[in-house]
Amino acid sequence: MATATHTTTVKAGQQQVWAFVSDMEKWAKLVPGYRNHEMINEKQSKWIFAGNVGVLKKSVEVQIDITNWEEPSKISFDLTGLTDKFTGSGYFTAKEIDAQNTEMSGFLEIKAGGIAAPVLNPIFSAVLPKATSMLTERVANKIQSEAK
Repeated sequence: MATATHTTTVKAGQQQVWAFVSDMEKWAKLVPGYRNHEMINEKQSKWIFAGNVGVLKKSVEVQIDITNWEEPSKISFDLTGLTDKFTGSGYFTAKEIDAQNTEMSGFLEIKAGGIAAPVLNPIFSAVLPKATSMLTERVANKIQSEAK
């Protein structure tokens, strides 16, 4: 199993951070490797990512299910691989520093299953920290640009 967390300070109030991260539609396109997504309902969507697995280029379809909204501080979700056997979870947290600054954390955890697990889990362990950092920073930057 691979896990990664990244924390950053967002120059925006906690409510602004919450308004952004609580709506998957707003941050889906910021995920590294994003190609497309389809909203099924406010708590469920299907996303398509493209990435490199070793020397291979691969598209992966993932279902995202929101499991918990704790306004204004945390949104949690589960990931289920639709084209590959893997599961995972993640969350964004928002902790108020002051009226104009919020500490935001992004967390992802992914575990491959099936016969590809011995190959995929080390790859997930290698790429997840960078992907989590990139996503969290992209979300923070987007929130800050909209807050101006």
